Amino acid sequence: MSNDVNTDWFASAGFGVFIHFGHAAHRGWELSWQMTGGVEGQHPPREPVACDEYFANAAEFDPQDFDAVEWARIIADSGAAYAVFTAKHHDGFAMFDTRLSDYSIAKTSPFGRDLTAELVAALREAGVRIGLYLSLPDWYHAEYPRMTDETVTKPYRIGSYQRVSEAQWKRYRAFFIGQLTELLTNYGVVDVLWLDGEFEHTPEEWDFAEIRRLVASLQPGCVVNDRCVGFGDFATPEQQIPERVPAGPWEICMTMTDSWGWVPDDGPWKSTPSILATLAETVSSGGNLLLNVGPRGDGRIPEEAASRLDDIGQWIRRNASAVYGSISRPADLRAPLPLGRKIDSDGEHVFVYCTLRPWDSITVSNIPVRRIESVHVVGDSRTLDFVGIASLPEVHAGKADPRGELVITIPPDVADLLAPVIDIVLRDEQSPTPLTTHG
Repeated sequence: MSNDVNTDWFASAGFGVFIHFGHAAHRGWELSWQMTGGVEGQHPPREPVACDEYFANAAEFDPQDFDAVEWARIIADSGAAYAVFTAKHHDGFAMFDTRLSDYSIAKTSPFGRDLTAELVAALREAGVRIGLYLSLPDWYHAEYPRMTDETVTKPYRIGSYQRVSEAQWKRYRAFFIGQLTELLTNYGVVDVLWLDGEFEHTPEEWDFAEIRRLVASLQPGCVVNDRCVGFGDFATPEQQIPERVPAGPWEICMTMTDSWGWVPDDGPWKSTPSILATLAETVSSGGNLLLNVGPRGDGRIPEEAASRLDDIGQWIRRNASAVYGSISRPADLRAPLPLGRKIDSDGEHVFVYCTLRPWDSITVSNIPVRRIESVHVVGDSRTLDFVGIASLPEVHAGKADPRGELVITIPPDVADLLAPVIDIVLRDEQSPTPLTTHG
């Protein structure tokens, strides 16, 4: 990836909100994938809906309770640095006012307004960076061609899409480029372009190089995800934290339930502690968590989602220094909890993210014990008692900057906090001091 775009803000963002919203929410269907009965071998299975019935549902979609300012408030208060909205998913229904198709919320739906424009304006006013999601496939478009019950496998099988003539493909691709151009010219500054559906057709057919050039010409500061194959600026693992941290900027996109859209009879909601554990594991590894919200068909954000976003926002405000900024996983240190490292103007910080309750103490191993300046709770003035115990082999070898174990005492009031973060401040390696115990 050698695109000339500054990714510093994205690499330091920490947390974002994904919004999957479309006419399927009116019936409580999963966005696009309800039509296919889900994906073969992928959890969860879906009860398939007839394609014609699914497409016709758009004419009944009227989210009159949608309030862009309220959405933006909830998202901004969650601590999200950016939000990504599904301007168009695979089902081809545009959530913006496109001149290239009548299949949109502004024309097909009784709602009759450009919901994307309203949301983008409100998010920007709230200080949240703008991300727009655009599906590469369009299962409604006649030239793609439109999906039917006879032409799709149910459940969907990756690689089973329909092929069309070269002339049809050129016409469809011109349509896609036209809608992409609309999104990148009609909605002000776009910070993130989130493409999806690259698994249908080859990179050569999509011509990702041309797509990336178009983005650069219309939105020079816009970062693009890796589903613009070979020309992306950040990686997008999905639903599970990768065992190996991707090289360069990355985010993990994850749902709060089993679905991306609003499915009222979905599986259980992830708890706030489990989401915070994922957030901590992600930011401590140098990535962002893009947490998904599927608004209800009437346009309201579900109470369960709003409550969790509020909890996350309170946690981030308390622990902002350990969420935002350039944080990396310290490969040389060990602890039973996630660790993050950050270099600031005031020195080196090692964060311990207490995603499991620390009952009495936490031990960090292989840390330079003579360089420990202080240990405290992030977002709190309290310092914690600790002792640094140098490794005997390193002491016997006469090392001036020995490594060893740091044992931090955790009082009950700290242990009882929701996912507390401990900040270990280290002096510069040129200035170790005699080994001390702090209390």
